[in-house]
Amino acid sequence: MPHGKYSFRFDMIHSTHRAAFDGKYEGRRVLVTGATGFKGSWLCQWLASLGAKVAGLSIDLPSDPCHFNTIGLKDVIADHRLDIGNLPHVRSVFDSFQPEVVFHLAAQALVRRSYDDPVNTFTTNVLGTVNLLEAVRHCPTVEAVVMITSDKCYENIEQAAGYIEKDRVGGKDPYSASKGCAELVISSYTRSFFKAPNRWLGQSEVATTTRPLIAIGRAGNVIGGGDWAADRIIPDCVRAWYSDERPIIRSPHATRPWQHVLEPLSGYLWLGARLLQGERQHHGDAYNFGPQPDVDETVLRLIEAIRSHWPEAPKPDVRPPPNMLPEAGLLRLNCSKAAEHLNWSATLDFNQTAQFTALWYRAYQDSPDQIAQITEEQIRNYTSIASNQNASWATSKAPHHN
Repeated sequence: MPHGKYSFRFDMIHSTHRAAFDGKYEGRRVLVTGATGFKGSWLCQWLASLGAKVAGLSIDLPSDPCHFNTIGLKDVIADHRLDIGNLPHVRSVFDSFQPEVVFHLAAQALVRRSYDDPVNTFTTNVLGTVNLLEAVRHCPTVEAVVMITSDKCYENIEQAAGYIEKDRVGGKDPYSASKGCAELVISSYTRSFFKAPNRWLGQSEVATTTRPLIAIGRAGNVIGGGDWAADRIIPDCVRAWYSDERPIIRSPHATRPWQHVLEPLSGYLWLGARLLQGERQHHGDAYNFGPQPDVDETVLRLIEAIRSHWPEAPKPDVRPPPNMLPEAGLLRLNCSKAAEHLNWSATLDFNQTAQFTALWYRAYQDSPDQIAQITEEQIRNYTSIASNQNASWATSKAPHHN
């Protein structure tokens, strides 16, 4: 394989790839908002490799370099650049593309940036959610919608047990609060216009339509190749390592349940496939998608795990900056609901997550012109590992648990 000296050591079973998610996306028109973002670009690549006809909606490129550009997605999907805060423009994309499936990931996604620009954070994350659902409401072709919020939508009291989907939403910082607000918007639209049950009152409400089916995915602390965002631990370290410098880390003992980007994406895609199957029990509901329960490591441990696959990378310089803005020290999701109702669980352990991430960035440094192929191969490798574990989404032979 053309990875220079950095070869991947995972089994590959190419025949399982197109069978993933019961083949529900092959030939489907799928719209992804936030397509140029880190998670959005991986999702677009995965959908395209599954045979979907993909359109993306984003306001701009979030970084330089940018995963969307480096893997050449502008030549693979229909790329629409517009502000999700502009409803007429959003509706024009729906009118022209007529999507059957929608994944909504567009967001201002950085906690620290939300302190600098709370107005844009609330506008993008709350009004953008309203506009997306309003466009869905007037587009008769849409069958399934997966709305992506965040683990930070929960009112975080740093409880060790992990948050379940019925826990209170909220948030102290502008980003977390905006995601809590987005959850209320989604609930209002599904209950008012799409005939979802009122889970708070235990009753159904009158609605104008039973179409489409809508559900929510929540995840956080996602890492992986292609993330170049500012003020995020792995991109900051990689930039320093590319320059042969010691990265500065501000919160070495902060604990997070780290997961590779493909983990929650597999959950989102599986949830979307179940909605396309017509499984109404998921309509108006939310699901947590997190790593394996024992994946709960400090920032320093994560960096050392990455360095174990990148031995020439300099050690970090632990130096908390002055006037550091507050961030949660502990935030963990309980994913038992996804396991019970979707038969979904995470695939990679902590060391595999670190390996996938380190090898992507090392390969990019060594062979940037081959990074599209490397990204695709990581998707196939991940699918193969999941298939070997008999994950329901990775093989059509596995039983569905509802």
